[in-house]
Amino acid sequence: MSQEYNSPQVEDDEIDLAELWRAIWAGKFIIIAITFVFAVASVFYALSKPDVYKASVLLSPVSSQSGSGGLGALAGQFGGLASLAGINLGSGGGDQTSIALATLESRSFIENFIKKHDLLVPLMAAKKWNKITDTLILNEELYDEASQKWIREVKPPQTPEPTPWEAYTEFKKILTVSQDKENSLITLELEFFSPTLSKAWLVLFVKDINEFVRNQEKEETQESIAYLKNELENIQVANMETVFYQLIEEQTKTMMLAQVKKEYVFKTIDPAQVPDKKSGPKRALIVVLGAMLGGILSVLFVLIRYFKNN
Repeated sequence: MSQEYNSPQVEDDEIDLAELWRAIWAGKFIIIAITFVFAVASVFYALSKPDVYKASVLLSPVSSQSGSGGLGALAGQFGGLASLAGINLGSGGGDQTSIALATLESRSFIENFIKKHDLLVPLMAAKKWNKITDTLILNEELYDEASQKWIREVKPPQTPEPTPWEAYTEFKKILTVSQDKENSLITLELEFFSPTLSKAWLVLFVKDINEFVRNQEKEETQESIAYLKNELENIQVANMETVFYQLIEEQTKTMMLAQVKKEYVFKTIDPAQVPDKKSGPKRALIVVLGAMLGGILSVLFVLIRYFKNN
């Protein structure tokens, strides 16, 4: 009795594919119309998006063996003494590379980079690139080029001029950093409206990170040498003087290397070039996806309306 009672309900709940097809066929003109509208809208949207160009540079972490090899040899003998002097004898190129990678993506470094090279206006106000004149076209609703003032409309506490945080966020969107785990090579990519500026900014970015790490190393080495020389004056045991002189010698070598070597932490393997072809937007893909979305939504609309009426 239970199976006979439930069988009509089970049959009613089953999906009839033929009925679905009839519902879709009955609403074929609605489906075509909605899909066409979405396709046309996708075309206009794709055409409204400006071209962007991606410049890339391939970097290799610079081995610090030449600068820290002597310190590494001394670490086993005088590691305790060096730690008291505030010197890390065991620092290697891998640690330095990790610190440099973290630094180049840090907020403070990127904000200083934007400020140093005066990139706020082109970064935040540019809307597209003029191929004929090789110049950026700025958004007149954001920045008045004649008076050189920001005029964008924002709600308090925001100001018309973008904040350093906004500039940092925007720059992070156009910068891509990746490292190959097998060979440790690093790829930096920068995508922007202007192919000329994308290459120029990337070159400056690599130069600045090398300079930043080099200056930091010079400052730390100078402090270490000054400390060692100061402690050397108070040494009473002759054997300890030899140790301090060795430490000072190795720190002096590191200082000389930092002063001479321009590519201190990253060596350029494949330099950045002005990109010839745009990297985006992928207009054909946008149109296809837009048409597919319109088709799916139109079919759902037809089916919902059919079963609601029946």
